[in-house]
Amino acid sequence: MTTVLPPKSKRQKLAESKIAQAQQKIDLIPEHVPNVVVHLQAADTGTQLGGELHIPGNTTAQQLGLLVNKLLGTEDDRVPYTFSLLTSLTNVDSPIIDIANDLWTSVLKPGHKTTEDVLTLVYTPQAVFRVRAVSRCSAAIAGHGEAILATQFSPASSARMVTGSGDGTARIWDCDTETPMFTLKGHKSWVLAVGWSPDAKYIATGSMDNTVRLWDPKTGKALGDAMKGHTKWVTNIAWEPFHLQSDPATGHRFASSSKDQTIRVWNAALRRVEMTLSGHSASVTCVKWGGTGWIYSASQDKTIKIWDSKVGRMLHSLNAHAHWVNHLALSTDFVLRTAYHDHTGKPPVTDEERVANAKERYEKAATIGGELVERLVTASDDFTMYLWEPTKSTKPVARLLGHQKLVNHVTFSPDGRLIASASFDNHVKLWNARDGKFIFSLRGHVAPVYQCCFSADSRLLVSSSKDTTLKVWDVKTGKLHTDLPGHQDEVFAVDWSPDGKKVSSGGKDKAVRLWKY
Repeated sequence: MTTVLPPKSKRQKLAESKIAQAQQKIDLIPEHVPNVVVHLQAADTGTQLGGELHIPGNTTAQQLGLLVNKLLGTEDDRVPYTFSLLTSLTNVDSPIIDIANDLWTSVLKPGHKTTEDVLTLVYTPQAVFRVRAVSRCSAAIAGHGEAILATQFSPASSARMVTGSGDGTARIWDCDTETPMFTLKGHKSWVLAVGWSPDAKYIATGSMDNTVRLWDPKTGKALGDAMKGHTKWVTNIAWEPFHLQSDPATGHRFASSSKDQTIRVWNAALRRVEMTLSGHSASVTCVKWGGTGWIYSASQDKTIKIWDSKVGRMLHSLNAHAHWVNHLALSTDFVLRTAYHDHTGKPPVTDEERVANAKERYEKAATIGGELVERLVTASDDFTMYLWEPTKSTKPVARLLGHQKLVNHVTFSPDGRLIASASFDNHVKLWNARDGKFIFSLRGHVAPVYQCCFSADSRLLVSSSKDTTLKVWDVKTGKLHTDLPGHQDEVFAVDWSPDGKKVSSGGKDKAVRLWKY
């Protein structure tokens, strides 16, 4: 017998009507707004496009995009652009205002500028391809005997993926047929870290048995014995950027961080330690290898240290956090991970072309205002994050406040414009990567959020949580796009394939799940 709900009271009906009326109020753009004078400036080179332009004050971002494409002569093959207002040409710390819809609602109406001012609009190209949001679980693949702790797609395509588990094994999966390919056996304890080399020739795994192992992704066979050197758990792995390798055929190097307070740089071909970076006084939680040749390490000693990868010397120590530093991310992480692979799926043939392509992609992604800028964001147990620009200063660009519990994971969008943070306060937050300003709080999870990952076009974000769900968010609006239930327990790891076609996730229920649109 069904329960019949009682009729709504007058008070409830009145409250609902007020909410409906408030939602119906639309801020209309006036038809006749005086013209404004604008300068269009490229975000990467800082060069001006087209001189002084007189355009209507109610011009939309879409119309500005059409104008830029016309001036650049790319009308037949349009590139989508985002636009931002420079509020000051002299003060680099002045706020940058994004043109969300049009000049009237973003700039003129709030009073940032008047129609008498000259507006400097910075245009930034967006990804020419668009990633569709994943909406369904296409496979739940059993195989691991314990919780899945790490997952990563191959940089070459979404057809291959590797996972690391508490059962002491890593596994390579065929994501096209949705079946396990190889079980990588050799570790004697939990596999905490996995990492593909940028050219997808190697997989490195780090374990609680204090060793690192190398594997051939094509055969699943171990390349030699366990690589020993660390005296405690291996916590993270980072490969040297492809464009920095001395010899693309044999010069593969990678760094591993450990609970033994050190970072070790390994030669993959010779399978030996080249350098040991000592300087931290507590467990090293995360390591990244930047495109300028610097190695960045985060530690439970509250510091972030920067190392010269050529000689192994410590260059800087970044001190600002009041507690353990859990994670760090670089603004160029995506382009360093994918090297010469792009959305076309047609990699260069020769090693020289691959290096040149990887270097060109890196420089394009890292160039802002005509100079190479590699930014760093760090997440901590002190509930805060810091945004850094280490090439310019050891002082942080901004302190990112807002989380109410420890921040577990942080990542930059592939275009380097946004930062997403996952926290134990059940929230994911979005921040402006240029000045660290807060943008949105993504509310929907009902338990701690472990990881988050952007889609390749920077328009979507996926997060994994202790509440057994994944959630896909629309970055532009900050709204929940798709809820992805399916896991039977906590979801520890998530990754979005570089080509945008698939999402992989794994957690306490021991099953690898693949998600598609």
